[in-house]
Amino acid sequence: MARLNITLPDEIARKLASKHNKSRYIALALEEKLERERKKKTEKLLLEGYKATSKEDAKVQANWAKAGLEQWD
Repeated sequence: MARLNITLPDEIARKLASKHNKSRYIALALEEKLERERKKKTEKLLLEGYKATSKEDAKVQANWAKAGLEQWD
């Protein structure tokens, strides 16, 4: 475990005062926030990847469709 000294706005400190285990509460809140940020970053990277390969994917699909139709001639 690491010990940290942090500064919080008064309003947040007042809301936190009612929590029994403040350290655990803050740690869980940070874990949730970090996980949301990680997921958002992953989604952004996936979207960028899909956009980058969309033209290539369309060409591959067109070639497969053409190849499938050739058998019907």
